[in-house]
Amino acid sequence: MDKNSVYKTNIIGGGEVDAVTVDMDKNVVHSTNSLFWDTKGNDVLGATSLPFYGAFVSEEKCQLFGDVSGKKMLEIGCGSGQSLQYQGERQASELWGMDLSENQIEKTRQHLTACGLSANLICSPMEEECGLPVDYFDFVYSIYAIGWTTDLEGTFCRIASYLKKDGVFIFSWSHPIHKCVVAENNVLVFKKCYFDESWYSVSLDESTLTLSDRKLSTYVNALSKAGFVIEQMIEQSDDEIMQSRDDNSDFAKKAKMLPVTFVIKARKR
Repeated sequence: MDKNSVYKTNIIGGGEVDAVTVDMDKNVVHSTNSLFWDTKGNDVLGATSLPFYGAFVSEEKCQLFGDVSGKKMLEIGCGSGQSLQYQGERQASELWGMDLSENQIEKTRQHLTACGLSANLICSPMEEECGLPVDYFDFVYSIYAIGWTTDLEGTFCRIASYLKKDGVFIFSWSHPIHKCVVAENNVLVFKKCYFDESWYSVSLDESTLTLSDRKLSTYVNALSKAGFVIEQMIEQSDDEIMQSRDDNSDFAKKAKMLPVTFVIKARKR
């Protein structure tokens, strides 16, 4: 696809928007996306947090973490702190969080304080060295944040370094098939090539964000290179959640026919 070409794509878990193909400059992407989350992110995209991994997938049903009491937990892309709260209330021994946005870090701090919890919080791109301890954590996890990285292989290698041997990495993100398909007149239509991993920018509510839609094989191969073994992958929407919400939107109809969220649990070798 030519640079600056315009096409339609689904943005994260939301609706269809115009996207403009751009060159990937790490510093520009970090600056653009941190500003987005500092100002408009939660208002525009909302927040996904545990016990939900994304649309229609829950930890309460999947039980990927199991018992976390006494465990040291690191969240990549901690957002407003709800997922850290979830782990703290399940008696994790240490809570750590990282986020690209200073505003999100401050929201997390305030939220956890109000809940009677505390965490070690670091503002940094997930791709970069930021002083986190190595061979230290029992779990590293990321709820709808890992796809913001500009360097997937490098990020997975860093995450592996933070984990103890046999430590677990769990992450969720928007399913790449969902990003390619739109609903038109109750019919699903491909609007974007699944194999296209070019970077693009979209404008939402007077703000801009920049992303790339990676193939599932890209995630799987990057995990393998970083020394992880995949133990479980989930990509099917939970019928009970869908029925309980009585959601008849195009998005919900789509979720009944193809995956909109995927979750991977991997273990450090």
